[in-house]
Amino acid sequence: MDWQKVLQVLATQSKFRLKQAQKAVFVDLITNWQECTVLSKELRDELNIGCPLEIKGQIFGSADSESAKALLTFADGAQIETVLMRHNDGRNTVCVSSQVGCPMACAFCATGQMGFKRNLTVSEILSQVLFFARHLKDENKKVSNVVFMGMGEPFLNYNNVMSAIKILNDQQGFNLGARHFAISTCGVIEGIKKLATDSLQINLAISLHAPEDKLRGELMPINKKHPLKEVLHEVDNYIAKKNRRVMFEYLLIKDVNDSLSHAEKLIKIMSKPLYIVNLIPYNPTGKFQPAEEKQINKFMQTLLDAGITTTRRHSFGGDIEAACGQLATSAVPPLRGA
Repeated sequence: MDWQKVLQVLATQSKFRLKQAQKAVFVDLITNWQECTVLSKELRDELNIGCPLEIKGQIFGSADSESAKALLTFADGAQIETVLMRHNDGRNTVCVSSQVGCPMACAFCATGQMGFKRNLTVSEILSQVLFFARHLKDENKKVSNVVFMGMGEPFLNYNNVMSAIKILNDQQGFNLGARHFAISTCGVIEGIKKLATDSLQINLAISLHAPEDKLRGELMPINKKHPLKEVLHEVDNYIAKKNRRVMFEYLLIKDVNDSLSHAEKLIKIMSKPLYIVNLIPYNPTGKFQPAEEKQINKFMQTLLDAGITTTRRHSFGGDIEAACGQLATSAVPPLRGA
């Protein structure tokens, strides 16, 4: 599905025709232009030839039935993974990738071990959401949230990411509220600055994973370019402009960053009103091991006792390598077709 090509074909048509096409793709979730009978047969044929709506993907279902991972293949053969997470409260969140691979090379992340291939286009980002929206349509359900926490660093593909969000936010189309989007960054300062000036009220998350520069630099090479003090300063500027909470994601890795001394250091830098710490049990991707459950509970309680707003992320899809940090376009047999 290449929405940009659709716009090119419809450039000579009336704005009303564009609105009809927009509704057909993003609201009715059609998979073939022949389904859009409000358009002439000639235009439908032209669109089917030049802008087919097929999204090539395979779905892998998790045994816990709470999540599903999709492997999408694009026109040039590039592949990415995207994840659907079903929440107990009825929400359905799509975890979207922004790049093929990732240049950040974080030591704990399978995607980082792939290296970087290229940025995703606006249409390739949209396709991930539409793929699962079509899937949920069969169950009379909808996508309720979109998080840019999949493969890649979203702020290194800022323009395409924001363009996709604005299309999905459009009231004439997918109509997903701005506050239902979240972008997670490793700490790309330029992206945080840009987001602070954008009119949309999008949620910001920072991949933290260590409470001090030395350890964070060992885990996340970007910390050498943008140390913690610089990242936190820019986050504070963002909060001053947006007056919105910022989430700090913290993977708990056994004997690496899960000690109570790490928790005490984290308290010192997280003691601000609009900071939220989101603890994430580590999902094995290589040399590291997940923190023990007992230690996770102690770590979390230490933060809570100090008055730090702290949540714990529910782990989705670990059995299909769809959990945080595990996306790496690994080849696994499909349980069912998309």
